[in-house]
Amino acid sequence: MTDPLLTELLDLALEAARRAGALLRDGRPDDLTVAMTKSSPIDVVTEMDIAAEKLITGFLAEHRPHDGFLGEEGASSPGTSGVRWVIDPLDGTVNYLYGLPTWAVSIAAERDGETVVGVVDAPMRGETYRAVLGGGAHEGDRRLAVRPSPALDQALLGTGFGYVQSRRARQADVAQRVIPRVRDIRRGGSAAIDLCDVAAGRLDAYYERGLNPWDLAAGALIAREAGGLTGGRPGEPESGELTLAASPGLFGPLQELLEDLGAWHD
Repeated sequence: MTDPLLTELLDLALEAARRAGALLRDGRPDDLTVAMTKSSPIDVVTEMDIAAEKLITGFLAEHRPHDGFLGEEGASSPGTSGVRWVIDPLDGTVNYLYGLPTWAVSIAAERDGETVVGVVDAPMRGETYRAVLGGGAHEGDRRLAVRPSPALDQALLGTGFGYVQSRRARQADVAQRVIPRVRDIRRGGSAAIDLCDVAAGRLDAYYERGLNPWDLAAGALIAREAGGLTGGRPGEPESGELTLAASPGLFGPLQELLEDLGAWHD
């Protein structure tokens, strides 16, 4: 990596994610409860989501006071430097609330609107995934690479479901129609980790409708830098309408199947 700015952004993202991950792992109260809800009564926020975002934004603002922020729990400012941090302080909040291990801190840095750094820290796995635009993706000392592309009927997919009842019902219908066409489907509960699992070869592909920028920014970069393809509907980038990540030979067939099934439609 030769760009000093990207080196700085990566180092800051790694340290911010490490600190937030340690707070969430070691500071989780035994009587953790829901602090508020968002899109529905089951779309929850805990006091720890809020505390982790404050830790991350405070740390980054101390070192780069002119950068912008977009955070799940309300951090939003345009900045003046051309750099914006896209932050999910706790991806997989329901897992965290129930004491399940599949949750992560996700931090991405954009430069002039392009994602250039991504970090996903998964404390209960003891894994930190990172990527820099053009520099590959890594977990620790290991360079990540997507699995060789299988036929669609041999593919293991990850997916997720939203929290609004009508959307969940539609997503369940799509998944029911996908399952007979693939090896199997997994539902982990953290989009950031699912995207990193594609990068690490633990999933052949991942798709979901309804993601926000903070859910996917870091993980999508990591998946691409590991050799995967990401996108949405044909010809479009990944977005809240549809996010898809897969090994190159699987991407097209899966995208075509999801388009035929109307996976982008509520």
